[in-house]
Amino acid sequence: MNFSDFIEVKAIRADLKAEDKETVIEELVQALVQSGGVKPEDKMGIVDAVMKREELGSTGIGRGVAVPHTKHPSVGRLIGTVGISRDGVDFNSLDGDKVHIFFLLVSPPDRPGDHLRALENISRQLRDDTFCRFLRQSQTVEDIQQLLDEADNNQL
Repeated sequence: MNFSDFIEVKAIRADLKAEDKETVIEELVQALVQSGGVKPEDKMGIVDAVMKREELGSTGIGRGVAVPHTKHPSVGRLIGTVGISRDGVDFNSLDGDKVHIFFLLVSPPDRPGDHLRALENISRQLRDDTFCRFLRQSQTVEDIQQLLDEADNNQL
């Protein structure tokens, strides 16, 4: 599975304003609403579902990265977005560091395979220090999109 299969380009945010976990999630879900990937009336249900998932254990996986995700019946297919926080956000990460790179995923409950394949793709790419460094340094949505396209084409 490639980033282009699930990342909503219009929802990518190169400069998140949120300063805590819940507002980061709200900002990223709002980006999916603005891109047309999520209906406005489903926003808070998705935010609540992601926060409930966070209660099971932080999706802040370390090295400045978090992958908040959930399954929600309001989406017909796997969708996601990327957000970069310049200052970093305390996300209760496994290593205790602030998070700068966020990948948010929302998938239908009846498509667990897509959800897992997307998580595998993200985790594989995030093991690449160069990918993470370039992603964190990205200044624009276009920079992020180009980096995701390069990752999809194994050009990193």
